[in-house]
Amino acid sequence: MAVYVPRDWPESVRPPGSGDFQESAIAWLLDVAPPDYRLHGVLRRHPAALASMALYHAHACVEGARRGYRTVRTELAEYVPPHAVEDVLPAYQAEGVKLAATARAVELVERALLGEAFAPKL
Repeated sequence: MAVYVPRDWPESVRPPGSGDFQESAIAWLLDVAPPDYRLHGVLRRHPAALASMALYHAHACVEGARRGYRTVRTELAEYVPPHAVEDVLPAYQAEGVKLAATARAVELVERALLGEAFAPKL
């Protein structure tokens, strides 16, 4: 029987309950977290701790992109030509979409690591 995973589930993470779920979750979380997280063995030994730290990092990245988008016009006004400032906005939007998707995926993986079972919504 196939295990249901939500729409935003990361492709490279095996479904919860599969034999390699935890290993694939750890590998993926380490890929989306800052590189120095790999230096801490405790995070490999305790995937829930890794997921928690990765989620805080992901949320901070989203908030940073939102703040940058809101303030780019005033922060760069004297350093970048006006047309270039306007060109930065779509970059913030595109990266913000990716960062938000990563944060949602990290949250799902964390929930699964904590034992939550997912079911389709009707």
